[in-house]
Amino acid sequence: MSARRFDGGAAALSLFAVLAGAKLLTLIGRDVPLPVWTPLAYFWQDALVAVLFGIVEATVKRAWVTWTLYGAIVFYAAINVPLVRTLSTPITWVMTRAVRGTLGNSIQHHLTAANLGLISLVLLMAIALPRFLKPLSRRQTMVALGLAIILIGTGPIATAQLDTVGLHRNALVALVTSGFSRVTPSFAWKDWRASPSGPSTREDLSRFHGAAANRNVVMILLESTGARYLRPYGAAEDPMPHLTQLAASSILFEHAYAVYPESIKGLFSVLCSRYPAFDTRAELYARVTTPAIAQVLARAGYRTALFHSGRFMYLGMDAILQNRGYERLEDAGAISGNFNSSFGVDEPATVKRMLGWIDSLSKGQRFFLTYVPIAGHHPYDSPEPRPFPGREEVDRYRNALHFGDEALGQFLAGLKSRHLDTNTLFVIFGDHGEAFGQHEGNYAHTLFVYDENVHVPYLIAMPGQIREPIRIRRTASLLDTAPTILDLLGIAAPADYQGKSLLYPQEQMALFYTDYSLGFLGVRDGSWKMIYEIESGRSKLFNLRHDADERCDLAKKFPERVATYRDRLLRWSAAQKSWLTQRAR
Repeated sequence: MSARRFDGGAAALSLFAVLAGAKLLTLIGRDVPLPVWTPLAYFWQDALVAVLFGIVEATVKRAWVTWTLYGAIVFYAAINVPLVRTLSTPITWVMTRAVRGTLGNSIQHHLTAANLGLISLVLLMAIALPRFLKPLSRRQTMVALGLAIILIGTGPIATAQLDTVGLHRNALVALVTSGFSRVTPSFAWKDWRASPSGPSTREDLSRFHGAAANRNVVMILLESTGARYLRPYGAAEDPMPHLTQLAASSILFEHAYAVYPESIKGLFSVLCSRYPAFDTRAELYARVTTPAIAQVLARAGYRTALFHSGRFMYLGMDAILQNRGYERLEDAGAISGNFNSSFGVDEPATVKRMLGWIDSLSKGQRFFLTYVPIAGHHPYDSPEPRPFPGREEVDRYRNALHFGDEALGQFLAGLKSRHLDTNTLFVIFGDHGEAFGQHEGNYAHTLFVYDENVHVPYLIAMPGQIREPIRIRRTASLLDTAPTILDLLGIAAPADYQGKSLLYPQEQMALFYTDYSLGFLGVRDGSWKMIYEIESGRSKLFNLRHDADERCDLAKKFPERVATYRDRLLRWSAAQKSWLTQRAR
């Protein structure tokens, strides 16, 4: 391409046209609002990038520099098109850490002809436009610049008028801005989970205090397992029949919530009963000295082990686990298996290793075993035919859950054959949910905090002691897991745990958030649920008693309730950030 082709702002104009075309490709098929604000809201960031590029073009005046920069921006925009169409977000700084070899199979799954075609179309536009656009005159350049400045100036105002769910963002702008913190640390202390409506009590389980004393403990974090997909929670299908059978003689919490819709920080909240913090790396949590439940049980004489079918290197999981009281830590690298993927190994191989570890213990030795399977994770691969024949992603997901449940059945049978089932406490829950477009653009688990992302199954089983289902309707949080287990064992919980035992009838709110792309804070308070988007300041309020699918936004009807929840969520997130950054220093 000759230098003349980039004279007079033609390159910047071409770049804007390509970026706008890429944006349109991401919006095809979406329910985009069409008031007068729409073009201003959706294209101002593309204009911003084009103007900044034009400044570089005019300053440098070297064709090879202009062409290289143009090509880099265009290529980056192109590869983000299928990502935005799939996940409703371009790449952010947090996501760059996730898109590694561990997710190789998931990435390969999305390298379809359609997605490669979208990328190619953007690249073809980028090649063709500069060849057809003539260099702009000085007057034309000034007019184009003036229009761009007007667009950039009015764009943020327009964006505030529309709920774009982040789709207005330019991929490059999103990458840069996501590197900045969105929550300012501010020290405060409050019982963050106390409902502003005042205290209330529900089902009382205090009779089970100490009921599991001297039992072994098995804690299982089911990967990407949402409550809505399981029979005990009302699903028509039954992808986990062994879990369903266990639930028939368990305490089952109907409204349990993950703190964070991703496994690693979620695991921290479970082990240490403390909230993770907004815009923080997992490596910071290695400095947190709050005793993990494995440390507490090790001091009480338990042998401790954690087995993970995935890989500890993923997203800093090793920093969460090291020095947390586990004498045995094994992941896919140590376990190996018959079925290997980029994400880990097959569950039967992990079950075999766990039973082998149990067999290595002296007779009568109490143990605390944590099992972290991967069966429910995308791309939902199952090594052999499964019962759900559909080709949709959700069918493959159910088959993956079925494969994991089969391994769970093997593990439970293994304990029973060793006469350990009636002397073991089981605490089993989903580490987060999984979404399949229940809300437009919401897929996988990390990017939103609708119920499909954070509402999880949660059950407590004590074979031989609980013989019928006990269904609990009050709100629970995975944050409560460690103090609940200790309460069941009759062991005092550390004072700095933020969770509370679920055995007692006081109703607590559940707080949760995500920071992978847009920042969302959320609260479940009885039948009420609110979601607050940090970037836009927009709130959505739902009454789940009458609107379980979160369709009817009541925020405008109840502004005082919204303001109260918003204040609580902002102060809570700032306090958690303050606490963690102090520990990091």
